[in-house]
Amino acid sequence: MHGAYGETEALIASALPPLLWSLYELAKTRRLDAISLVVVASIAFTLAATALGGSPRLIQIREALVTGAVGLIFLVSLSLEKPLVFYLARAASARHTARGAAQFETIWNRRAVRRTFKVLTAVWGSGLVLQTLLLCGLAWVWPIGRYLLFAPVIAYGLFGLLLLWSLWYGGKSHALAALCWPGAVGPGPMP
Repeated sequence: MHGAYGETEALIASALPPLLWSLYELAKTRRLDAISLVVVASIAFTLAATALGGSPRLIQIREALVTGAVGLIFLVSLSLEKPLVFYLARAASARHTARGAAQFETIWNRRAVRRTFKVLTAVWGSGLVLQTLLLCGLAWVWPIGRYLLFAPVIAYGLFGLLLLWSLWYGGKSHALAALCWPGAVGPGPMP
């Protein structure tokens, strides 16, 4: 039995909460931060991919294509002075403490911190693009039922690995670890 709304309407409805939250944050802070931009861009990519419609295979990979687009944006941001992961981390920190954004700007002057953010951005961008290529390839060779069963496991598994690696790698930078996990880093020289 089908509900009153189709898949397209359900997808649009599911995009409303994060979109409304981003609009609320914009109204509250009067600035658009990197996290809100990524959320809004992801929603826009998803809606654009949905509007394309297409075959069952294309519909299957729609979400993977959005992930790949985000990965490409990460990689393109490496050409900027500060890559996208820096802005995402700064935005997350600013949401938790009033001095968060200022502290991130201060540590940016450290060569090791700049390198850490560049590596984090490159690894995340590459990981998201590789995930997309893997899932798109599997969508074409696997039966639909198998793909629907294993694609989320693969996607969340790779995302989890990227997250764990990021925590490990970011924790190696004493300056960055002190900002993200105050009190977790003992006294000593910062790079």
